[in-house]
Formats: sequence, C-alpha cells, structure tokens
Amino acid sequence: MSRPMLRGPMKLRWYINRLRSMEPAEILHRAGEVGRRTISRHVKNGWQHYRADKLLPVFADLKQRVAGASSEQREAVRDAAERALSGNFAALGVSWPQRNSSLLYPDDLWRLDPVTGGAWPGADTYTFDIDYRHGSGRGDIKYVWEIGRLQQLPVLAAHAVLSGDLRAIAAIEAAVESWHRANPPFRGVGWASGIEVALRAISLMITHDLVYERMSAECRDRIGEILAASAYWLPRFPSKFSSANNHLVAELAGEYLIGLSLGRPTEDARGQLAAEALKQILPDGSGAEQSPTYAAFTAEFILSCMLAARQHGQSFGQAVEDRLSAFADFVEWLPERAGFGDDDEGRVVTLGEEADYAASVASAIRGFLGQPGRVSEKGDFRSLFFGRPTAAIGSHHGLRIFQDGGISVWRGDMGGSRAELTFDHGPLGYLSIAAHGHADALSLTLSLDGNPVLVDPGTWLYGSGGIWRNWFRSTPAHNTLNIAGENQSVMSGAFNWSHKATARLIETASEPDWSVTAEHDGYRRRFGVIHRRTVRRSGEAILVTDRLIGGAYNAEIVFQLAPDLAVDVSGTTASVARDGRELLAIRFPRGVISVRSGGEKPGEGGWVAPRFGVRVPAPRIVWRGRVGGDGAETILEPARELATAR
Repeated sequence: MSRPMLRGPMKLRWYINRLRSMEPAEILHRAGEVGRRTISRHVKNGWQHYRADKLLPVFADLKQRVAGASSEQREAVRDAAERALSGNFAALGVSWPQRNSSLLYPDDLWRLDPVTGGAWPGADTYTFDIDYRHGSGRGDIKYVWEIGRLQQLPVLAAHAVLSGDLRAIAAIEAAVESWHRANPPFRGVGWASGIEVALRAISLMITHDLVYERMSAECRDRIGEILAASAYWLPRFPSKFSSANNHLVAELAGEYLIGLSLGRPTEDARGQLAAEALKQILPDGSGAEQSPTYAAFTAEFILSCMLAARQHGQSFGQAVEDRLSAFADFVEWLPERAGFGDDDEGRVVTLGEEADYAASVASAIRGFLGQPGRVSEKGDFRSLFFGRPTAAIGSHHGLRIFQDGGISVWRGDMGGSRAELTFDHGPLGYLSIAAHGHADALSLTLSLDGNPVLVDPGTWLYGSGGIWRNWFRSTPAHNTLNIAGENQSVMSGAFNWSHKATARLIETASEPDWSVTAEHDGYRRRFGVIHRRTVRRSGEAILVTDRLIGGAYNAEIVFQLAPDLAVDVSGTTASVARDGRELLAIRFPRGVISVRSGGEKPGEGGWVAPRFGVRVPAPRIVWRGRVGGDGAETILEPARELATAR
C-alpha cells in the first residue's frame, strides 16, 4: 500500500498549532477520531457492504420545477450541459484537459490535478493515509475535489428533462460508473473530507430525482451504494469543536438528505442543522465565518434541506426561516460581488462560474419564503429549485450597521456617483481557529456606480498558496492601517491563528453627516497601542481618521485598488482614474506615498484575486508616516470636488 512522503517538520508544526487551539474536550474527541480512523482502515471496506433496496425521492416536485424553466434558464442549462458533453470542465479559475466525448469520464479523472498534471493517490490508498495539507508537492487538493463533487450531473439531468437528450443520460451513467469503480469505500482522496462526501451525495440525489426512471437499474444501484456508504461515513468523522464551521453544516445536510433518500430520516441531523443555522448565521443576518460567500454556502445547504423537509411534511422552524431571511437582507445591503474573508467558490447547485453567488442565494431564499427581494439573473439555475422573489425591491439607501457581524454599509450619493462603502469592525472569524477569516479589522471597500474602486484583495489559493496564501489574508494587503508591516492577528497555519485581534464598535452618528468609530486591540500586546478608526461623511467626501491610542509609531495606511484603475500622485494627493476618467482623489496627510502593482514577492506591490486560483496585479497605494493619538486624516473626494478644487 502506497503512502505519501510527509514533510515532517511542517506537519509537526501544524499539529502543535492546532493543539493550542483546542480545549480538553476537543483533544479527547480527536484522540477518539484517530482510533476510529485506524479501525475503519479494515472495517466495511468494499461496495458489498452498502446496499439500498430503493431510493426515495428527496426533492419530490423537482422535475416539475425544472420542466417549468424559462427560456433563459433553458438556454443556460443547455449551454452548460453541452460543455459537459463535449468533455469540458472548468472551475476555480482553471480548465481541465478536454476529454474525448466518447470517453468523458476515465477512471483517473477523479484524481487528476489540472494545474500540475499529476495524480493524487487512488483506490490503492486508504483515504486517511493521504496527506493533503502539508505541501506534498501534488498541488492544491481543492482542484481534485472540485470535479469529484459531480456537480455536472444535476445539470445534465436538467438538460435531459428539458430536451430529452439521451446523450445526457449516457454521460450521467458513465460518470456514476467511473466514480464508483475508481473510489471504493474508503480509498482515495474522494472520501478524505466530509464536505466532499456530502456535496457529491447531494449531486447524486438531485440527479436521481430528476431522471431516475431513465437510468438503468445498474446505475441506480451504484448511486444507492454511494449514498449508503456516505451515510455510514459522515457521522463517523464529524467536524466538531474548532472545525464545526461550514463543514459541519455540509455534513449534517448530507446526513439529513441521505436519510430521506434511504428511508431512514434522522431527527438528530435535522435538529443539529437547525441549531447550526442559528450559530453560523448571526441574528443580524451576517455570517459568523466573516465571509459573505461562506455564509451563502451555509445558507444554501440549509435551504436545500428546508426544501426537502417541506416536501416531506417537516419543518426547520420559524427561527431558522427568520435567520435565512435576515441573511438575504444582509446580502441585499452589500455591494454587488462584495467579498471579504475566504472564498473558495463552493456551491451546492451550480451551472459553473457565477457573477454574484451570495446574491443568487439571497434571491433563492426570498423565493422559497415567498418574500420580495433582489431578483437574480433570468438564467439563474438555483431559482429552478427554490423559486424567485415575489416582487423586486429597489436598492437600499443610507447607513446600515450590522452589529453582530461587525460591518457597516453606506449606500448613497458621492459627487453624482452611486457609492457603496463597507467598513469592517467585526471579529477575525469563527471559533478558535477562525479558519476563513482575514486580518482585515477596520478595512474599507468602496464602489462607485457599481464598479469596484477600493477592494478586498481576495483569496488566491488554499493548500498550494504558500507565502501568497499568507499575504492575501494579511493586514498589509487590506485597506487599513498596519504597524511595521505586522498583522493585527498572528498566523499559525493556512487556516489557523495563534493570536486574534478583537475589534469593537465604539460609537455611531446618523445621517446626513454620519460617522462610525471602531477599534481593535491587535497591536496592543506587541506595540502597546490600540488602533482606532473613524469613518465619516463630510459633504461629498468621506473622511477616514486613524489613531493609535497609547503611543505613536511609523505606520502604513493602505488602499488596494481594483486592477483596471490607474493612479497619479501629486504631492499628498493620489488621483484615481478608470479609462482616463478621474473617479476619486485620496488626500493623505504629510508623509511618503508609493504606488506599485504586482511584484515577485508579497508586499512588493498590489495583487487582487478576483476569483479562486486567479491573481492579477493591481495598484496598491501605501502612505507611510507617523501616527499617534492625534490621528492621521485621509480624505476620499469624488472627482467633481477634485475638479472644483483645481
């Protein structure tokens, strides 16, 4: 049996840092998990242990919903299905090698890394012997897992319902047979993570509900075996304690839905999932993981289970419905394509790349609950499952403070442009490791007329990101103040922090000359100071005042711009333009201003990751100067005021 070579020191450091984040109960749980992993190496391996006499419909009226697709939805489904039928697959910013239409799903597809061209261990390796965290040299496991979610199959099934195309049925059967053959329980990378097991199971259940009567008996049996093995595996290795984030929601959703399919519904999974909904979506609708897209991912899992529950005469309760409605409201306040924290483009149902995933999920929530809301694109696949809002709402206007999540949003007029500003004063992330949070306390974003100007840098990569993974979640990469290039919170791994800054809202003032003041303590232990920032409206301008309470230091104030912008610096003013049209003037206090895009090493210049796996150079403005208790004031002025001033 093959075992990967492990990078011992890296793995040891990872375990030490994780142990530091654990309470005694979690250490006991982890010890028990090691025992279960050892036992499971030799117990119930092989498909012969997993049978499903009959698969019951999970989403009973899904076929009718799909059959009622609009012309735009039919076109979107057809285009996505044709890509799949021609052997094309793209995700996470990468295109897989095109496959021959006569062999769409070869067995080695499920372990191919499309970036490196290498292959991860397969059926000859016990899943927990595969080290995917510690720089094995094989690439980023995210890519291999992505195609193994089988999310092309619901698209092919929907296409078969809408068109009767027999090629789609043949492709579904080929994919199921190939995955089943190449990934016996519990071998290879496909079983290594519960979230992957759950997502794959959901794809198969949706596919089965849409076209089960057109499948061969053998294909239905294969799906039943995969679901039965998944039902056994998921509760054995739950994500608990410091890992009980969106992964736990996915696992519970998988357990609940598979239980319905196998005729063994579990009230325990439904109850736990309802409890997690109230933990991971905060009362004000923001996400506990400090990432709108991860909150949308969590909400979509819950929404899928609520849809199935409704069709089986069950309910998740009014409190969960209210919490999802609050999340939809939160998203409707955010700028389009707003992002902060991690985003790995995880979806439950999808046609592929989406312009604004969180907005689509918010629209689906409104449709499911029968509420007005922001209507998604006409070709939105998700709305086939959950419906559309009962009526369209207009854009919000004014200042809205989401105190639980710690983010303030202002939408209004700025020099004749429609402005959308966010101010982050929330926690680093969720639970003790804050896995998907970034060290971005007191950072700003700004869009004008729907176009990003001051942006969050994004995510880039996970396991294969290396020093760049650290950069994209660092304080100097974000639109806030840093001291000596240091992070507010201290990293101790790609998904862990040894010291977490605490941010808090200090005071607010209402419109028209609104203001929001917040602070964080991330620099207190190392530098003896608190960073306090006030953002306020003054006429047509936005004033940003940074103070270091308790001392004075040479500091940096950073503004990361969108990639399509240009900057001209004159004196203490940085003028920002797009396509030769001046948009914004940033007036700094006396100090040194530098602007640079790109760079070979982190920190040399600006980089933005518009999606996972894609990185582009972008102007990064850095002001350097002395900051103390008196503060340093930066003024953001619209181009109209700049023209008047000149």
